[in-house]
Amino acid sequence: MNFKSYEEGTGERALSLIALFEEVAREKQIKIIVALQASDIREAVAVSSLEVWAQHVSSNKPGAYTGAVTVEAVKEDGAMGTFLNHSERRFGDFEELAAANGRALDLGLKTLIFAGSTKELGQAAGLSPTYLAYEPPELVGSKETSVAEAVPEIIKEAQEIAQKARIPLVVGAGIKTAEDVRTSLRLGAVGVAVASDVVISDDPKGELEDLAEGFR
Repeated sequence: MNFKSYEEGTGERALSLIALFEEVAREKQIKIIVALQASDIREAVAVSSLEVWAQHVSSNKPGAYTGAVTVEAVKEDGAMGTFLNHSERRFGDFEELAAANGRALDLGLKTLIFAGSTKELGQAAGLSPTYLAYEPPELVGSKETSVAEAVPEIIKEAQEIAQKARIPLVVGAGIKTAEDVRTSLRLGAVGVAVASDVVISDDPKGELEDLAEGFR
């Protein structure tokens, strides 16, 4: 669950959402990972049993890098992992992505690398992250079409890449129904990446409960 920088997923409101998600995780017996803004990680870890991740980390070591979010900082706050190379927060080049992934893994964080194409996914697989994510950028935030509806054949191709690398695959972009989840899992994904459908919903718990039915 990616909270992005939505007002509904910031500060005290983020903590309120996490409490709801924890109820769903317990009731539905599913694993929910929440990816938060760096400023909310420590507070979330203090009150929740859910696995808390950062949405991004820099490839920089601690030092004179104003505005950088370092691996060391989010780990000290209690994060257990980090997203890397989301379509809204891409690295400048592959070498920078590789450096960030390597530093995170070396310091004990799990990593999930996003890729917008099967070519990118294959490159990312070579970095041996904890998870791979296929998320076509043109469908991110879509209210009409999900990745599962639009490109099921590419999800299958992505799964073959991930399986060959022995890395679990997550899919995302426009996921909004239990059937989207079922389709993604049937095609070989182990989970889905979700954001706006739940985080900014008028009924976030209800939306998440509906998605959870796709895991049955």
